[in-house]
Amino acid sequence: MRIGDWAKPRNVKGDRAVGNAPSSALWATMDGGFEQVGCLYTAQGFEYDWSGVIIGPDLVARHGRLVTVRDRNKDPQLTRRSVTDLQVERHVRNIYKVLLTRGMAGTVIYAVDPETQEFLASLIEQHSQRL
Repeated sequence: MRIGDWAKPRNVKGDRAVGNAPSSALWATMDGGFEQVGCLYTAQGFEYDWSGVIIGPDLVARHGRLVTVRDRNKDPQLTRRSVTDLQVERHVRNIYKVLLTRGMAGTVIYAVDPETQEFLASLIEQHSQRL
């Protein structure tokens, strides 16, 4: 995965390792796992002290609300024509719900879309004002 100058291997497949990143079966439990990007399928069932979630282009903020963008999701399960738009929306939202709830101490969030970054920052500011 690459975002600007930042890059990490994504979901190392099988038993091979890339750099300090362990194989996919061990990435969430070994120190080198911090050096790679997981996904819902490799992160679910785990809880971490801290987690990081990259909100991709498949969930963006528009007009004050989050909307899914079906054609920007890369999950092969969701690209089939037999999957309805409603099913895609529910699945994408559930993916982010699962990922956003893995961190026990906290979760760092980054959105690739600038408008979504602004939306999330405004939510944090609103929450801070209430405290």
